[in-house]
Amino acid sequence: MQGIVVEGLVKTYSVFRKQEGVVAAIRSLLRRQKTEVRAVKGVSFRIEPGEMVAFLGPNGAGKTTTLKLLAGLIQPTAGTATVMGHVPWKRELAYRRRFALVMGQKNQLWWDLPAQESFLLHKEIYGLDEADFRSRLGELTELLEVTRLVGQPVRELSLGERMRMELIAALLHSPEVLFLDEPTIGLDVVSQRRVQEFLKQYQARQRLTVLLTSHYMKDVQALCERVIVINDGEIRHDGPLAGIIDRFGSFKIVDLLFSGKERPTGLESLGEVLEEQFPRIRLKIPRQKVPETLAALLARYELDDVGVQDRPLEEVIAELFTSTRGAG
Repeated sequence: MQGIVVEGLVKTYSVFRKQEGVVAAIRSLLRRQKTEVRAVKGVSFRIEPGEMVAFLGPNGAGKTTTLKLLAGLIQPTAGTATVMGHVPWKRELAYRRRFALVMGQKNQLWWDLPAQESFLLHKEIYGLDEADFRSRLGELTELLEVTRLVGQPVRELSLGERMRMELIAALLHSPEVLFLDEPTIGLDVVSQRRVQEFLKQYQARQRLTVLLTSHYMKDVQALCERVIVINDGEIRHDGPLAGIIDRFGSFKIVDLLFSGKERPTGLESLGEVLEEQFPRIRLKIPRQKVPETLAALLARYELDDVGVQDRPLEEVIAELFTSTRGAG
């Protein structure tokens, strides 16, 4: 059984360059100037069946373009890719039955109709057996806690409820591969957690292959052990999520709880003070200096508690994006 195999994938767009000024605009009507924009630049990676992998990058990095290529929505300029042995842009019916694409900013449900009407349409499109369809629909609505809402017009649902309906529509035909593009964008914390818990449970049960893009790092931490980072159309990192912190997290955070009533002096010589609500103070310390700094803190000050933790993943990812921008 094959997963996702991408080799040297390139996508280039021709964009007409608009000139400033009336004369230039008139001239461009007769002789339009084009410029080439490379959205994806020779991307290569492999995802095994049953893996759930995060695909991260800043806006404009090439994430969504790559997902569209793998979903067969657009054709590449160069390179190859197969998903479960299928070439996506050939748009074979057999392939379309084996994957699903969910985009957090796009709707596939009819806005003015109840979600159940869109589900019935999906049943006909995919030629689903009536008994299988009803069984799948009942299971998914129960797991996502929306059974009582399927008869309500989509426009009357909350954003979180609509996203859960979108997931149901995507999974009704039992796809083997799921492409998720910002599935929790704009959702409140409770809705985010419900979607995360469902995806984690469902993927583990079905051994679904998932490629997830998200700007919400809680999604990544909750769901994925492996991360592929893309920036400026090129892969910058591919490995375990923990490896990002090890590779790019050059600092650790030390939380201190002091025993005394007066704020101690000299802390600035040991690290950068990030937050201070005495008797609690938080320091930022270079990773390689943590052992010696802890020894100095314990020798100089009376402390009730000490904690060491990695920097928040959001900060590490942002640093990674910044450090790789324009590289290569």
